[in-house]
Amino acid sequence: MFSDKVKIIIRSGKGGDGHVSFRREKYVPAGGPDGGDGGKGGDVWFYADNNENTLGSYRRMRKYKAEDGCEGQGARKSGKAGKDLILKVPEGTLIKDSASGKIIADMSGDNKKFLILKGGRGGSGNMHFATSTMQAPRYAKPGGDARELEVELELKLIADCALAGFPSAGKSSIISKVSNARPEVAAYHFTTLTPHLGVVRVDEDNSFVMADIPGLIEGAADGAGLGHEFLRHIQRTKVLVNVVDASGLEGRDPVDDVKRINEELELFDPGLIGKPMIIAANKIDILPPESDSISRLKEAYEPEMTVYPVSAVTGEGMQALIYGISQILSELPADDIVYEQEFDPETELNPDNSSFKVYFDNKEGVYCVDGPLVEKMLGYTNLESEKGFMFFQKFIKEKGIREALIDAGVADGDTVRIYGYDFEYISDIDEEDPDGI
Repeated sequence: MFSDKVKIIIRSGKGGDGHVSFRREKYVPAGGPDGGDGGKGGDVWFYADNNENTLGSYRRMRKYKAEDGCEGQGARKSGKAGKDLILKVPEGTLIKDSASGKIIADMSGDNKKFLILKGGRGGSGNMHFATSTMQAPRYAKPGGDARELEVELELKLIADCALAGFPSAGKSSIISKVSNARPEVAAYHFTTLTPHLGVVRVDEDNSFVMADIPGLIEGAADGAGLGHEFLRHIQRTKVLVNVVDASGLEGRDPVDDVKRINEELELFDPGLIGKPMIIAANKIDILPPESDSISRLKEAYEPEMTVYPVSAVTGEGMQALIYGISQILSELPADDIVYEQEFDPETELNPDNSSFKVYFDNKEGVYCVDGPLVEKMLGYTNLESEKGFMFFQKFIKEKGIREALIDAGVADGDTVRIYGYDFEYISDIDEEDPDGI
């Protein structure tokens, strides 16, 4: 099944917690701390794989997760790092933040691999916290949190030129005639339900990639039919070829068709109209002798859009069409169209770990302190021990939290609440006071 747009949830691995343990050996009754570090959580990577051509495999599963890091062990043994998660996508896939629609990465050009979510760091074991005054620390750092994100994967085909037109204009016949693509071709509407790519060889040293985009219908730019699903594939192409039925045997007017095709393109993305365009007036092999469609097309659209009369059945005019496309491409930049990053998960998902806030809760009548800085510290500090509380008091002072409380109007005897812990504020506190801050 062809699939070019899916939403999935990705999650990096949580870091393993640091371990708390003490050396226990015969004849060593009071060994020091030997808790090892936790392992790093697995990262999440996207790889552009030339062997992939759809996003269909991601419809079978909704959530993807890297491995968590393992907890540290005694005897200074570190926990095993979590295995990275590698997600393979076709070249040309846009990775977007699902909530905002902003682009995270464009898996095109030189961007063959992309680290989207980092795993949590491993927590430090208690062997790191021994000091001359605290020789038996009973706390260790927890592992860093995993990061989770819902992303939208959107495939935009990478082609040098695209064939656009209404159903049965002969787009599939043209691409099968001039390239190695083999789409289904039949005498009924909507033969093509999926885009096709084909390599067109101009000569030994020159070739380009052509895309056959399924037939447009009126209202495609507004999502009618499969309009949005297919029009996005035109956005990367450098040259647009409007394919029309010059014979008019199905009751369509080729001059009007070109106008309507361009209207649909402009409604979907105004930037498409700025691309170089040419017209392939197909089916001249069945053109009635009295027809003036070719002259009317040239009168209406040249010189802005060169008209190439062609027959995908007999091959007449196809060589001229190929050389015309090749000539335009030779005058354009060789680089692929690559979209710039608009959303960086590293900064958007990670709070500033050095931040905190102090405010007065009128309802509870207490001063509150919270934020990543304080939350992380409490994760590896044992407030039940005297040494741990001394460390906590010193931390509050050195990080400017006491000063922020004073600026907020705290006074002696006021209650300060920090993540469920209540303390009495004392202005001239001794750092060894076990009750106040």
